Amino acid sequence: MSAAAPVLPLAREVVHNLRASRIREVANAGIGLPDVLPFWFGESDQVTPAFIRDAASRALADGATFYTHNLGIPALREALAAYATRLHGATAVDNVVVTSAGVNALMLAAQLVAGPGDHVVAVTPLWPNLVEIPRILGATVETVSLDYGEQGWTLDVDKLLSALKPGTRAVMINSPNNPTGWVMPRDAQQVVLDHCRRHGIWIIADEVYERLYYGRASGDSLTAPSFLDIATREERLISVNSFSKAWLMTGWRLGWMVLPSSLTADLGKLIEYNTSCAPSFVQEAGVVAVREGEAFTRELVARTRAARDHLVGALSTLPGVDARAPDGAMYVFFRFDGATDSLELCKRLVREARIGLAPGSAFGDEGEGFVRWCYACDVARLDEGVARLRNYLGR
Repeated sequence: MSAAAPVLPLAREVVHNLRASRIREVANAGIGLPDVLPFWFGESDQVTPAFIRDAASRALADGATFYTHNLGIPALREALAAYATRLHGATAVDNVVVTSAGVNALMLAAQLVAGPGDHVVAVTPLWPNLVEIPRILGATVETVSLDYGEQGWTLDVDKLLSALKPGTRAVMINSPNNPTGWVMPRDAQQVVLDHCRRHGIWIIADEVYERLYYGRASGDSLTAPSFLDIATREERLISVNSFSKAWLMTGWRLGWMVLPSSLTADLGKLIEYNTSCAPSFVQEAGVVAVREGEAFTRELVARTRAARDHLVGALSTLPGVDARAPDGAMYVFFRFDGATDSLELCKRLVREARIGLAPGSAFGDEGEGFVRWCYACDVARLDEGVARLRNYLGR
């Protein structure tokens, strides 16, 4: 009689059942293949600018290798408070906390306000972390999808308000949005803010792409519309940001939050039990990025806008492709004839065309049928990618 097969130990059910990254699944399919053009991840093809790298080197040489305050070094909190004040109105140092990356800030924000059995709403298609983080904490997540039409991606505000019923704990809104590039208009933000005020609902605003904004009415605006522009600093709003996008610091893992000062002490405890603090030499580089990086960021935005326009124009010449220029972020989220199973399509594109795109289904069921192309790269690379896609579609 054969022995029974051993029962393997597993993580708790909610973790075991988390969705694996479909972007990573496509990228893994391309590992080892020659000449793949990677447009799947959300980062620039440029390294962090030298003035920021040099600041980190100086800090290391000066011995900035020790633990810091849980909430961040004073110089960085002060610089970020001044930065937020310039962009969005008066923001005190007590409203600013430094985190070990933007995604760490999102986890901390959810830990602050959501727990088992809480009802959380998320506007989708959406970077999957924002949907899965509340689920890790035991909350239930209801999604409200953007609509796609002649004007690109738009939000039915009444549909969102219907989901934000009394008793809802929080709403997760990413604007400018990954993957669609949708930007929440100011009037919609005001309606949602007023509704959440009436019902005591927290707003967790993922605003990491706020500087990558090219809206139709942007003019000389330095930032996309933000809830920080219309809310006080002491109400139920947590704005999450990151150094990854505006200063090309993806690998540095540095972010921050703007939130009510009444939460700061409790947030310090959560940081202690998560990461303790962000690395001191990385924070020193962050100070220089904030204080000296405005000219670089403006040039980056201009370059990224030009890349967006170039890619959308090129994609629009391909048969059966439906691509609209987004108002923000660094992605074109588009569709074309036959793109029904986006995961399998992207795997085929890697194998057969050597193009690395992200499947729309990675961002929820609402994204199925679309693919995401990150255009934060050299225009010549975009042209080669479009040429390969043209050849693939023409077969």
